[in-house]
Amino acid sequence: MIIRRARIEDIPAITDIQIGGWLAAYRGMISDEDLEKMKASRAKRIARHGDCIQTMTYIVAENDGEIVGFSRYIDNNSFSPDFDVDCELLALYVKPDRKRQGIGKALINYVKDAFRKQGKKRMILWCLKDNMPSRGFYEAMGGTLADREKEFDLDGHKYSEVGFLYEL
Repeated sequence: MIIRRARIEDIPAITDIQIGGWLAAYRGMISDEDLEKMKASRAKRIARHGDCIQTMTYIVAENDGEIVGFSRYIDNNSFSPDFDVDCELLALYVKPDRKRQGIGKALINYVKDAFRKQGKKRMILWCLKDNMPSRGFYEAMGGTLADREKEFDLDGHKYSEVGFLYEL
């Protein structure tokens, strides 16, 4: 497996991994209506990732030519300005059938190392509050639960997220 910077041609695979991840992990946590909209909005999501890849860093995990996971991160706290952090891991996804193979660990370690090389000191990532498997993973990777939560709105439905802080 190799970890590398994402390229424009990786965007459809990235989008499919994101959608597949939501459908597999968030059933029962996110409304079925919102999950079904994920599939229907694939073209829109491809376009949005295409725009974001210009301003944020995307990396992919590739195994035998197949994209099996990805991360997106930024070297500032523009998405979490109320927290004492200087960088943020915005997305971490692994194909559902490839979980528990070290892919997520490799991606998060790559991001942490990249931030350390930039002189960053403290990273945050957000996780759906009810997503206990991911919360356990983030804790096992050294994250400390932040002292407060935040909400996000998805098509009029509110969901709570918890933050995990990492000292780099």
